[in-house]
Amino acid sequence: MITRLGAQSEIMKENKLEVIIGACVLAVALGFVIFIYQTTGLSVSNSRHYELKADFRSADGIHVGTDVRLAGVKVGTVSNLVLNLQTYRAEAALAIENEIDIPDDSALTVSSEGLLGGNFIEIIPGASFEYMQPGDEFLDTQGSVSLISLLLKFVSGSDN
Repeated sequence: MITRLGAQSEIMKENKLEVIIGACVLAVALGFVIFIYQTTGLSVSNSRHYELKADFRSADGIHVGTDVRLAGVKVGTVSNLVLNLQTYRAEAALAIENEIDIPDDSALTVSSEGLLGGNFIEIIPGASFEYMQPGDEFLDTQGSVSLISLLLKFVSGSDN
């Protein structure tokens, strides 16, 4: 009888340990899900942002979650990026914070943080007193510039 009770208490200790380990695994998994939502710009409620559109000749280095900056300050993120099969241009959807009003004659450019840094989309504000509305599209965009092609042009002395 005593050995049977000892075996049962040993099983109970193992079960408690398994439950604790399982809870830790679930907590880590939940942490990863929260991290993914924060880094990709996804959220359960997107009411703090409005969407603007832009298309680029080249969106090299841009992906969902890339920062959108105005005067060096993050004001949004890229929420979607797809290839338009009719125009062969990259179409981006930008989630911009509600408090930020962007003049409707503003331009976008894909900029780099430096030689080893990542890319981001920079808003170059216009001078219009009219502001972009949700769903509007930027008309003036400049895609990313390839550092390799610039170096090749410099070395070859080509103006093309």
